[in-house]
Amino acid sequence: MDINMEWYRVFYWTAKLGSFTKAAEELHISQPAVSHTLKQLEGSLGGPLFFRTSKGVVLTAEGEVLFQYVEQAIHLLEVGKKKIAEMQNLLHGEIHIGASDTLCKHYLLPYLEQFHAKYPEIRVHVTNRTTPETLALLKEGKIDFGIVNLPVSDPKVDFRQSLVLQDCLVGHPQYVSLTQAPFPLASIGQFPLLLLEPGGSTRHYLDEYAKSNGVELRPEFELGSLDLLVEFARSGFGLTFIARNFVMNELATGKLIEIPLDPPIPERRVGIATLKGVPQSAASKSFIEFLP
Repeated sequence: MDINMEWYRVFYWTAKLGSFTKAAEELHISQPAVSHTLKQLEGSLGGPLFFRTSKGVVLTAEGEVLFQYVEQAIHLLEVGKKKIAEMQNLLHGEIHIGASDTLCKHYLLPYLEQFHAKYPEIRVHVTNRTTPETLALLKEGKIDFGIVNLPVSDPKVDFRQSLVLQDCLVGHPQYVSLTQAPFPLASIGQFPLLLLEPGGSTRHYLDEYAKSNGVELRPEFELGSLDLLVEFARSGFGLTFIARNFVMNELATGKLIEIPLDPPIPERRVGIATLKGVPQSAASKSFIEFLP
C-alpha cells in the first residue's frame, strides 16, 4: 500500500488547528491546496474525515480514529528526527571496531580514552580479531572499521596509513654479546626463536621478510599474543621479533635488549580499514578523525 506522507501531514495540521486556513499557514501552502489534498485522502479512504462548521472544521468519527494514529506517527517521526540530530551531534550512537589484542592495547586504547571522555554517550564495541579476521568482519558488515597491520590489500576495502611500526629483534639481557655488531639474520637458527602463531598478518610479514633474505624461520615456541612473546623473552626462553613501539618500557628498563639486525626489518604501518563505498556514521567518522 502506497502512503503519501504529505496527505497525512496536511490532515494532521488541519485536525490539530481545526481550520483549513490555519493549516495552510502552518504548512506554507495555499488553502485550496489543503482542501484538494484532504479530498484526495478522503477519496483514498472511502469517506469524509471532517465536518465543516461556522468556526472551521471538526473531525468525523472516522477522522477521530485516524487522527489518533497519525498523531502517534507524527510524534514518532519527530523522535526519529531528533535522534538523528543527536547522532550527528554525537549525543547518541554506537561504534563497532575490529582490532587485534596488540593493536587494541598499544595503539587504540589511548584514543578510546580520549574519545570516551569527550563523547561519553557514544557506546563503543571492540571485537578482538587478527587482521585477516578483522577484514572478514568488515566485509560482513559486523564492524564499522578495523585497525589492522599493514601491508595488506583487499579490493573491497580502503586503507588509511597510520602509525609507523619498526620491528626489531629483542631478547633477555643474557644475549648482550649479540649487540656488539649487527646480527646476521642467517644466524637466527642458532638460537631459540619465539614467534606468534601462524595465521596473522604480523607472522606472515616476518616470514616473508626472512624468506626474501633466504632464511626460513623455525620457532621453538609459537605463542598466541604479543604479551606472551614479551613475557617469554623476558624470562630468557629465546629471541623474538617485535615492534619497538610496543616494548619501549622493557627496553628502557633493561628487561629486554635490542639486537641490531642485518638486514633490518623494513618498517610497516598500522592501517585504518573501511569498506569502499560505505559512508561512516557521524560517530565512527569522528572517532577515525581522532586517530593519527
